[in-house]
Amino acid sequence: MKNNEVLIIGGGLAGLTAAIHLSKIGFQITVVEKNEFPKHKVCGEYISNEVLPYLNWLDLKIANLNPTTITKLEFSTISGKKIKSILPLGGFGISRYILDEHLYKKAIENGCKIILDTVETIFFENEIFTVTTSNKVILKSKIVIGAFGKRSTIDQKLNRNFIQKKSPWLAVKGHYSGDFSRDLVGLYNFKGGYCGVSKVENDVINICYLANYETFKQFKNVEDYQNNVVSQNPNLKAIFEKSNMLFEKPLTISQISFEKKQAVEDHILMIGDTAGLIHPLCGNGMAIAIHSAKIVSELLEKYCNDEIKSRSELEEKYIKEWDFNFSKRLKMGRLLSNLLQKQKLSGIFLRILITFPFLLSKIIQKTHGKPIILS
Repeated sequence: MKNNEVLIIGGGLAGLTAAIHLSKIGFQITVVEKNEFPKHKVCGEYISNEVLPYLNWLDLKIANLNPTTITKLEFSTISGKKIKSILPLGGFGISRYILDEHLYKKAIENGCKIILDTVETIFFENEIFTVTTSNKVILKSKIVIGAFGKRSTIDQKLNRNFIQKKSPWLAVKGHYSGDFSRDLVGLYNFKGGYCGVSKVENDVINICYLANYETFKQFKNVEDYQNNVVSQNPNLKAIFEKSNMLFEKPLTISQISFEKKQAVEDHILMIGDTAGLIHPLCGNGMAIAIHSAKIVSELLEKYCNDEIKSRSELEEKYIKEWDFNFSKRLKMGRLLSNLLQKQKLSGIFLRILITFPFLLSKIIQKTHGKPIILS
């Protein structure tokens, strides 16, 4: 029986899900998270129903958070032409503010130790990780899970390949009051980006868009960019005109990279956005984060019980599982994003979808997984 202590760096969706799973099956868990709970995050806040069986197994009471039930997708080109589809599995809308707090409380209830601090260095030697925080706390563990999000100073210190390339993408997110269908997720293209719109709990509209920095830098602020670029799509213009922002100001995050990442770096098992980021237009990032936590947790249980004999075998199996479950989805996301950034091609693409509407459902299936089956 190997040591069952695990250190998780990052207390977001993936990190907390892994903490809850591992603590449920008897592991001793320490999570290091730099932000206090609860906190709003830049996120589409839509989760595919594929993960619901797993969330139920974790004893998470998602229904008590009053999420919206989402069954339909509406897609629009820059000109405003629309096509609608039923989502094959459906999903639900829930804010990260509410969901992450719920996960945090469950992790505490399960006995996880949460340290609010920033990781400065990670050093691996003689099969042991030594992690040092900005408050000079030193933590040692045989297993470290990386769940520190889309982009972190830790990525730079690990000298990860994707961090060497400058990314043109930034994301903007805000919560609004206004009129939008509760059962719909809207995906609206605009020059240089695309925007997701859906409702979360308490009848709040979440609007989150991805923008190419080249189109954004010509304007002084987010409001000017929305008025002059995003609102060129008449559907988005109507939504913004009829909605009132509930935040003091929009949340933004820059240098978002969709480059291929490694699922294991310096023996750290990466999960969620830290292992790979799917384009938001696929609406599947939250489900992938949750599912990746399940995969790593189940493999660690086998490693702890000597069903997996060595660290190298553990890492090999995790990389294989990650690629099997997510690599095709991430690749499809990159393909769709490149297509939608080309106005003529996206117009042709939409006309094809209008002629053959069943294709939209097929594309959705390519970016989503099947319902998680628990053994």
